[in-house]
Amino acid sequence: MRTFDLITGESLLVKDLRVVRWEQYRLDRDLPFQAMWYSVPPGSESPLDQHPELELSVVVAGTAHVLTGDAVHEIRQGSAFLLSSTEAHVVQNRSADQELTIFSAYWMPLATDDRDGVVRKESNPAGRPVRIVAAGHD
Repeated sequence: MRTFDLITGESLLVKDLRVVRWEQYRLDRDLPFQAMWYSVPPGSESPLDQHPELELSVVVAGTAHVLTGDAVHEIRQGSAFLLSSTEAHVVQNRSADQELTIFSAYWMPLATDDRDGVVRKESNPAGRPVRIVAAGHD
């Protein structure tokens, strides 16, 4: 078993956000995704972000206000949100005194080749296609 610690992990600042990327743990051969923690200080927000990866985020502490398009979504501690590929977003911490901490896992979406039903993932280091079979079908 390995453990990962938000407090002692090497971090970098993006605007005024503290970001701890999991690349430092050298897990790229063990996990099919990348991950990070980030903390948003009270009254602050992330820069506008948009990327090709899907991103699944869990609010570890605080309440996030996630802006996507013209919508604002309130995500409380213990809840999660999934950002689609290329969806522009900003994460706000509207609290006056509590830091917002989020854990995010992100990965490249799968591309389906409709001709043979094979799903290919561009970031698969082994380059092996994965066959997806719908429930009840061979």
